[in-house]
Amino acid sequence: MILESIIIVIYSVALLLIFMYALAQLNLLFNYLKARKNHKTCPTFNFLKAEEIPLVTIQLPVYNELYVMERLLDNIAEIDYPKDKLEIQVLDDSTDESFEATAKHIQKLQKTDLDIQHVTRTNRSGFKAGALKEGLKTAKGEYIAIFDADFLPKKNWLKNTIPYFKDSKIGVVQTRWGHLNRNYSILTRVQAFALDAHFTLEQVGRNSKGHFINFNGTAGVWRKACILDAGNWEGDTLTEDLDLSYRAQLKNWKFKYLEAVETPAELPVVISAARSQQFRWNKGGAENFQKMAWRVFKSEDVTFKTKIHSFLHLLNSTMFLNILIVAILSIPMLYIKNEYEHLKVYFYVMSFFVISTAIFFICYWFTYKAIYGGGFKRFFKYSAMFFTFFSIAMGFSLHNSIAVLEGHFGKKSEFIRTPKFNIGSLKEGWKSNKYLTKNISTNVIFEGILMLYFAFGMYSAFVVGDQGGDFGLFPFHLMLFLGFGFVFFKSLTSKV
Repeated sequence: MILESIIIVIYSVALLLIFMYALAQLNLLFNYLKARKNHKTCPTFNFLKAEEIPLVTIQLPVYNELYVMERLLDNIAEIDYPKDKLEIQVLDDSTDESFEATAKHIQKLQKTDLDIQHVTRTNRSGFKAGALKEGLKTAKGEYIAIFDADFLPKKNWLKNTIPYFKDSKIGVVQTRWGHLNRNYSILTRVQAFALDAHFTLEQVGRNSKGHFINFNGTAGVWRKACILDAGNWEGDTLTEDLDLSYRAQLKNWKFKYLEAVETPAELPVVISAARSQQFRWNKGGAENFQKMAWRVFKSEDVTFKTKIHSFLHLLNSTMFLNILIVAILSIPMLYIKNEYEHLKVYFYVMSFFVISTAIFFICYWFTYKAIYGGGFKRFFKYSAMFFTFFSIAMGFSLHNSIAVLEGHFGKKSEFIRTPKFNIGSLKEGWKSNKYLTKNISTNVIFEGILMLYFAFGMYSAFVVGDQGGDFGLFPFHLMLFLGFGFVFFKSLTSKV
C-alpha cells in the first residue's frame, strides 16, 4: 500500500497544480472580456507634426537564414516611416553562404538612401541576446523595433506602435503574431491555435490588469532607455525576451499590448523545427522561473495578485511536466481505483482534470471566437480543433518536460534557432532545407513506447475490476495515444 499511496499523492499534487493553472486562465478570461469592453484612450505622438516623430532603429537578429533573408530585407525596406528618422541594423551572426548574399542585398538597399547597416561579430557569444546587445551599442534610435527573420510587418507597423511611447512610463509595445501559413498542415494549425490563445487571452488578460507580461522576442518595440535601465540583454537563459521583460517591469516600466495590430509570421512546417522551438521556449521558461521568481516575490512594488500570476506565468512550461506525470500515473491509478473499493469516493473528488479541461475549452473558445467569429459551425470546427490541439500538446509533453527539467536543474545548452522555410503551400517542399537535422532523437523512441503504453491504457478499460471494465479514463488515454502517435510518426517521417 506504500507504493499505491506514493502514486496517489504525486498524481493528486500534479492534478491540483494543473487545476490552479486552469483557474488562473479563467481569471484571465474574465480580464480579457472586460478589457474588450473597455476602450480607454492613451496619449500618442501626433505624426502630423514632424517634430513628434522620433528616431527608430529596427534590429533584425539573424543567423544562417538562407531561405528568408531576401524576403525579410525587401519587406523591411517597404516600412512607411521617414527615412531620416529610421535606421535598420541587420545583426548577422551567419556562418554560411547566406552571409555574402545578405551583404550584397544590403548594399543594393543602401543605394536607395535607406539607412541600413550590416552589423557582424567575430563570435556568437550570448547568441541572440548577445547580437541585440552588440547592436544597441551603436543604435541611433530612441526606440528599438525587433523582428525575427520569419516576420513580415505591414508597411504602417511603426506608425501603429511608436505613437504609444508618448507615455514616458511605457517601455515596450508588443503586437499580436499572425500566421502566414496557418492552414499548411495539422501541425501549423495546432501551433497557430496555441499561439492565438497566448496572444489574446493571456497577453490581454494580464496586461489589462497591470500584471507582468512578456515581450515575445519579436514584433515589438523597446524604449532604448528601458533596456539599459533594466540591465540590458543577458544571454544566461534561452528566452532572453522573458528575462528582460521581467527585469524591466520590476523597474516599474509599463508594457503596452496591442491586440489589434497583427504582425504576420511563418510557423514551422516540419515537426523537428517545431520541436527545437518548443524545447527552447519551455527550457527558457523554467530557467527564468529559477532566475526571476524570487525577485518578483520579494519586490515590495508588486501586488500580491500580480505575484501569483507571475508565478504561474513563469511556471507555464512546467505544466507539461504535470501533464506527463498525470498521464503516466493514470494507468496505475485506474488499477488502484478498481483494487481498493474504499478509495472510489476519493477518485471522484480527484476528477479535477476533467474540470480543468472544461475550463481550458471555455477559455480558448472565447479567444477563437474573437479571431474567427462565433456561430454553430465555428463552434463545431473549434471543438474538433481544441481536442486535436489538446491531444498533440500532450504528445509533446515528454519532449517539453525534458526541456523543463533541464531548465530547473540549470543544465546549459546552446540557443538552437528554428529553421525557416519560406513555404506557403503544400506543393512547396521542405525536405531539401539544409538546416534540418537528420538525426532522430532518443526521445522519439520513448514517445513511441508511450504511444503503446496508452494503447495498453485503453485496453485496460475493458479488463479492470469485476463490473465489466472502467471507461472513465478511456477518452484521456485515447487522446494520449493519438497525441504521442502523431508526434512519434511525424518525427520519424520528417527524417526521411
